[in-house]
Amino acid sequence: MNQKNEKKLNGTVIVTYRCNARCNMCNRYKAPSRPEEEISLETIRKLPPMYFTNITGGEPFIREDLKEIVRELKKKSDRIVISTNGFFTDRIVDLCKEFPDIGIRISIEGLEATNNAIRGLEDGYNRGYTTLQKLVAMGMKDVGFGMTVQDCNCKDLVPLYKISDEMGMEFATASLHNSFYFVEAKNIIHDRPMVAQEFENLINELLSSNSPKKWFRAYFNHGLINYIYSQKRLLPCDMSFDTFFIDPYGDVMPCNGTKEKEVMGNLNRQSWEELWNSKEAETVRAKVRHCDRNCWMIGSVSPAMHKYIWVPALWVIRHKFLRFFKKKKYSMYENKIVRDYRDGKVTKEALDRCSTCDLHAIVNDGLSQRSREQLADKTGEEIVDADIAEQMKKA
Repeated sequence: MNQKNEKKLNGTVIVTYRCNARCNMCNRYKAPSRPEEEISLETIRKLPPMYFTNITGGEPFIREDLKEIVRELKKKSDRIVISTNGFFTDRIVDLCKEFPDIGIRISIEGLEATNNAIRGLEDGYNRGYTTLQKLVAMGMKDVGFGMTVQDCNCKDLVPLYKISDEMGMEFATASLHNSFYFVEAKNIIHDRPMVAQEFENLINELLSSNSPKKWFRAYFNHGLINYIYSQKRLLPCDMSFDTFFIDPYGDVMPCNGTKEKEVMGNLNRQSWEELWNSKEAETVRAKVRHCDRNCWMIGSVSPAMHKYIWVPALWVIRHKFLRFFKKKKYSMYENKIVRDYRDGKVTKEALDRCSTCDLHAIVNDGLSQRSREQLADKTGEEIVDADIAEQMKKA
């Protein structure tokens, strides 16, 4: 590897677009990939050294060879976290027995009724929660919840955090996004003050803890308030410079937040050095430098928080220590935009126009031509249900 690429990168491997959940904020389940086209072990072996790798989907545990994928990525990456809906409990437990040092993040969108309504998985909350309990009982250290906050589940934000805290688990948050990856353009927060108030409550819970990691997570959630008010992101975005995504077809992309799929190259056909230093990659990097989507997802924010550490660090010092004797250490009204909206200086319509929501958009789903052809006579749900039923017969 040439000198330019000696540093380790932050990578996300989308191993499949197949998904058994029916989430209301993500239509990926309607646009699955074909198993025979999904990223191979041969392509995984061509990835560069990474300090962190997220394995995601779709639902990664639909891949019957996920263990082999993790085995290969362990040779490449210092740390691995798998994002999952937690439905395939036996597969998750089995994988974690072999790899007890990996991380597992199970998407739970609220308390039982809320989660099941949002994710469209029968008994999804209990399946996910039971999986987490089993992992904790096994002694797994890096497990936790992931929650995408929207109008209909924001009241469950702090209660779910408290459950994770009592279980000694991680608690990751996000808010609604629109992109080709989610096959969605219509996601939007309708009642921004209500949702921001719940984020404020969570931030104060995090700042009241004794965990420095939670203090910095409070800053991340502060950024989510800024994001749902459609403002410029608080930190620069360096996706495609030291961070990348690779999709099931081997296409390397800057991130999963773009409106259309932006491709730097294809690792099935190219070496990493050729791809990463290509003219196509430089074209994508130029687009990233002028991107106006202002995403605030952990995949792009975590590397930025490490790179520009003084920004969140000063925020933490101000809120954790300079307000030491204040019970309420943070207020959403510290953000000028929140005050302006409250005071009628900016309208909901103006904020909506600044968001990525586009009710008239035709969404590019990022599928290959062959994957799209399978949808001619079957729905994505029918394809994946049949796929899983066939897998269960073999089990």
